[in-house]
Amino acid sequence: MKKLLSGLFISVCLMAFSSLFAQMPEQMIKIIVSPDHDDWQYRTGEKADFTVQVFFHQNPLKGVKAYYEIGPEKMDPVKKDSVVLNGKPLTLDGGTMSTPGFLRCIVTVDYEGRRYRGLATAGFSPETIKPTVKYPEDFRAFWESAKEELEKVPMNPRMTLMPERCTENTSVYHVSLQNIGNSRIYGILSIPRKEGKYPAVLEVPGAGVRGYSPDLNLAERGVITFVIGIHGIPVNLDPGVYFDLGSGGLREYWTNNMDNRDRYYYKRVYLGCVRANDFLVSLPQYDGSGLAVTGGSQGGALSIITASLDQRVKYLASFYPALCDVTGYLSGRAGGWPHFFDRNNVKFHNLKEKLETIPYYDVVNFAREIKATGNYSWGFNDETCPPTSMYAAYNVINAPKSLHLALETGHWTFQEQNILMQNWLVEMLKK
Repeated sequence: MKKLLSGLFISVCLMAFSSLFAQMPEQMIKIIVSPDHDDWQYRTGEKADFTVQVFFHQNPLKGVKAYYEIGPEKMDPVKKDSVVLNGKPLTLDGGTMSTPGFLRCIVTVDYEGRRYRGLATAGFSPETIKPTVKYPEDFRAFWESAKEELEKVPMNPRMTLMPERCTENTSVYHVSLQNIGNSRIYGILSIPRKEGKYPAVLEVPGAGVRGYSPDLNLAERGVITFVIGIHGIPVNLDPGVYFDLGSGGLREYWTNNMDNRDRYYYKRVYLGCVRANDFLVSLPQYDGSGLAVTGGSQGGALSIITASLDQRVKYLASFYPALCDVTGYLSGRAGGWPHFFDRNNVKFHNLKEKLETIPYYDVVNFAREIKATGNYSWGFNDETCPPTSMYAAYNVINAPKSLHLALETGHWTFQEQNILMQNWLVEMLKK
């Protein structure tokens, strides 16, 4: 009976952890696009072919037209055509790339009034991709000065017990802390109830405006967790409040004051993550040495940034980081989310003042400075955070690092990725 309960508990915990990241839904029509190299990787100048298979009720679909386009990710296709499916695998000549990057094949099928889509992305010498964003001479001085500004602000923590969220083994609190500019940062803290000292994990959020839940999974495994929001508002409000803010005052917050490096929205956010760590290390239950940060997308970016800014962080786990090499589009290749300079946004942001601000906030330049041991994970099919941009940041990291590729994933994760990352965090923190 104990083994059964333990198994059920672990399953529930893993489901909770995986819910932090998007999951890919199943569809009736499945379009499978496969590069002809098992690892989806090629040398520059090497030819890549793509095999396309379309299934309905797990059988090959016939007599329907498939449309395809092939080209560098996020760029205009260099090849575009259609073919009627005959029930056999279709092989497409993808060509090659002469410079390091990613070549994407997208296939669409219209069936019974609905459009289905599949893709695969071949990487060409991705380990040699170099960033396009500039490194300011005063980058380090700018952020040291910002951290000194933060140090002058009292933390003034406010903790409110959330009885409805507590468990037999974990106490849960809604927390707010004083941040720069008379703002506050809010989050959900989970602390193991058993007397003792514990490592801690800061969990930083993906983009958007929402409330947050405690990470009881890690807490039940003997880790203090602090799940934070970034917008200076409580994280336990009615969902309608977040919807209204996300559609109104906080819509496209990532562009707020982008023309001024001292007033840009993310300055308060980045420093707020450091302030969250100030709080974690001040807790009497903290073990004094084991501190990690984790997140996906915007949270993947904030994980790298926080670990770079705060030498107390020993480990970071980052899924598909955003905000990497965002100037890539200005050099004719994909840039990172939020795609400031793609064809839809370039006319609004390709301005001198904004171009001067960007280098102080791009993940690439924080990655150059990082010392923490990192575990990273993403897929080649990510259209939100293009792999070109993520490799541009990963390749400049000189600290110990490992990359777990889930090749076919887009901006989502398999449960296996989440389990591996969580187990890695626990193992590192409890060495």
